[in-house]
Amino acid sequence: MRASGTFTVTSFVPADLKPDPEIVTALPVGVATIVKSFEGEITGRSTTLFTAAFDQAAGVGTYMAMESFEGAVDGREGTFNFVHSAATSGDDRTNEFFAIAPSSGTGALAGIRGGGGLAVDGDGIHRIWFDFDFDAGPAGGAQ
Repeated sequence: MRASGTFTVTSFVPADLKPDPEIVTALPVGVATIVKSFEGEITGRSTTLFTAAFDQAAGVGTYMAMESFEGAVDGREGTFNFVHSAATSGDDRTNEFFAIAPSSGTGALAGIRGGGGLAVDGDGIHRIWFDFDFDAGPAGGAQ
């Protein structure tokens, strides 16, 4: 099954977290927390732990994010985690990874599994989709 929607970032808060000892590379590493709001077949919100090695001026780098989602996917309400990462050389997305964390679903989303993706349209609209199904076990029988 596929569900899609759009999202907006409602909060982006950089954290003062550095490894000890810190190793300085050509790209600065940063950590932040993000809150997002979702609309469409995916509705609700997420909180995100976000890490990036990124050069703001050049728009080059890589990120990875762990999101905790609360809301509904295709009308099913609950919570679950998903993880994603990608790299950019300025105007592209490469080396993309996107996965729903196994066994993380609750409520009507218990047993959710699969993947998905993110895209940013030319006009700045952020899109998300989940390609998902449910475990056949006792927790995931809500198909």
